[in-house]
Amino acid sequence: MIFHPRLNEHGKPEPIRQPHVPAEASAWLNAEALATVVPAGDMPAMLNGIGIAAWQSAPATSAAWEALAARSVFAEPEFELPPGIHKAAAGAVILEPDGRVWMVSPTNRFGGYLNTFAKGTREADMSLRATALKEAYEESGLQIELRDFLVDVNRTTSRCRFYLARRVGGNPADMGWESQAVHLVPQAALASFAAHEKDIPVVAALCRYLQA
Repeated sequence: MIFHPRLNEHGKPEPIRQPHVPAEASAWLNAEALATVVPAGDMPAMLNGIGIAAWQSAPATSAAWEALAARSVFAEPEFELPPGIHKAAAGAVILEPDGRVWMVSPTNRFGGYLNTFAKGTREADMSLRATALKEAYEESGLQIELRDFLVDVNRTTSRCRFYLARRVGGNPADMGWESQAVHLVPQAALASFAAHEKDIPVVAALCRYLQA
């Protein structure tokens, strides 16, 4: 049995029942290739001119995440919860300069997701923007910068606001225990890779955004 190198929310080792196979090193440098890294796996030191290294100064408090979120300046529509949905969530669609998109594989397909975008439920003391930054880091190991509003999507138990983002640092091999792999996905493969019904509107919104 393989265990995630980071302890779960209960402070215990998390087994990975069907581990992923990491990509060859050359896949990271090929904009048309799907590249995969597993927890604590090997990564190139640089990708598309941006370093790959652990985010040593990642925020440790809600206030620090809010301060980071305040640096992103763009307009977004008012967020509204529809009847019957009581949870607000936020996530990020992270574009790499070579056109590929970062995605995660939840550990042991949690929530029924084989692959999905980094996201999570908003905590009471955090904004949607701060939530997106925090969840992206915890699930993918990446330090990101929010660039624009993308779409609001109703999910199983929440309504999630997705932001368009770009990677500015971090190391995907530092993914938290909730993810068992992080992928860099070519746009041509995105629709089949992000095949969960709840992610289809997100992929469609990204396509509309890139074509505009």
